[in-house]
Amino acid sequence: MHDHLPPTPALKPDMSAELWNSAVRVLETNWAGDHMVPSRRLYPHQWSWDAAFIAIGLAYVNPTRAWRDLRSLFEAQWPDGRVPHIVFDPATAEADYFPGPAFWDVPAYGNRAARGSTGIVQPPMHAIAAWEVYRHAAAHGANCAQEARTELEWLYPRLVAQQRYLTTDRNLGRGGLASIVHPWESGLDNSPAWDEAMANVPADLALLSQYRRRDLDVSDAAHRPTDLDYSRYVGLVVSYRAEGYADAGLLDRHAFAVECPAFNSILASAELALAQIAGELGRTAEAATHRHRAAQITAAIIRRLWNEETGTFHALDVHTGKLTPANCVSGLLPLMLPDLPADLVQAIMNEMRSNRFGLPVPSYDRTAPDFDTMRYWRGPVWINVNWLVRRGLLMHGFRDEAEDLRTAMVRLVHRNGHFEYFHPTTGEGLGAPTFSWTAALSLDLLADRSVPAYAKAG
Repeated sequence: MHDHLPPTPALKPDMSAELWNSAVRVLETNWAGDHMVPSRRLYPHQWSWDAAFIAIGLAYVNPTRAWRDLRSLFEAQWPDGRVPHIVFDPATAEADYFPGPAFWDVPAYGNRAARGSTGIVQPPMHAIAAWEVYRHAAAHGANCAQEARTELEWLYPRLVAQQRYLTTDRNLGRGGLASIVHPWESGLDNSPAWDEAMANVPADLALLSQYRRRDLDVSDAAHRPTDLDYSRYVGLVVSYRAEGYADAGLLDRHAFAVECPAFNSILASAELALAQIAGELGRTAEAATHRHRAAQITAAIIRRLWNEETGTFHALDVHTGKLTPANCVSGLLPLMLPDLPADLVQAIMNEMRSNRFGLPVPSYDRTAPDFDTMRYWRGPVWINVNWLVRRGLLMHGFRDEAEDLRTAMVRLVHRNGHFEYFHPTTGEGLGAPTFSWTAALSLDLLADRSVPAYAKAG
């Protein structure tokens, strides 16, 4: 018997209208002038991969804002191409969020003032978002189509620079994949996928005396990472910050470097989206190059992160060369890759259909002894990850399961609200309420059932 949310019947039109209207209200509430905040209380700045997911849904109701959100993020891009995981709002007080601008202490760069961003990254969802926003905005009429073309041309070289940074400076394992150097870079912050690698990171709880957590002031401690985890997170930032966030020689001085299957699947998918964008902009040669890079990253994911014994993908600790034993949702996301061999597609589907996961997909193996229904990425259901899983299902022709998942996600949010994440058994909303990417992706789930274009790319 699967211990997860029950199958859901078809959606009623009035339910869809209610959800659409409530999602629009969330996005209106969280707009901050030139960017969207994930949630007013807990996340008062601009987050990188949030901006990508948000833009995808926002394009249906306000394409100008969708473009503005992406543009304001990329205006904070570093000269080396990295896109910071947080762009700080100078109107927000240091005391209102930790770790804030003073803690990160990023030097001035380009025309940006010092302390304007963090020094780490998040999954490069932005090329996928730019293509989706372009596709949706073009349907709004001639004026929106022209704006979309202008924005796409502005973003394209910046997206290319982002990919170049991740595939070169962050190829720490020299195997063709990007390494994350902090769990926060994965977007799956406290996933069990990092437990073994994090066990080798010094934990100095005294850091939490020096730097006080703010998340526990506005959210339940049972839902958030532990103090032990948090002390390691802070310590890793201190380590990376010490050399000005430089990546040269990083493996020799930094305790955490991991190749994540989700991050790298998004990296490869971004190349495929860039191929679509380049084609639209008349850059045929560049389009072919992007497709070639996507194929190279896909091959490296298979070569380095596939575990024949478990029949799924796992994170790789670059320091030890070992795959993590944890079965996490990140191991299912290579389903997004159109070139994944059929036997590996089937293996992922077997894993997804097993008692360990099921739809909607939880963030961690339901049968694991440390599965936690409440704590962030150690059990709960997240809409953004399930949105990516659905993309993979569509990519490989699993239309019925993709539609079942779409219906389940829409019903989950309609019933429980636009929460950050959800209890994997009861569906109760957890974490921050009025959460932007949950609202934005709800709009996309209601509006678009098409297969990603590059499923058919040559």
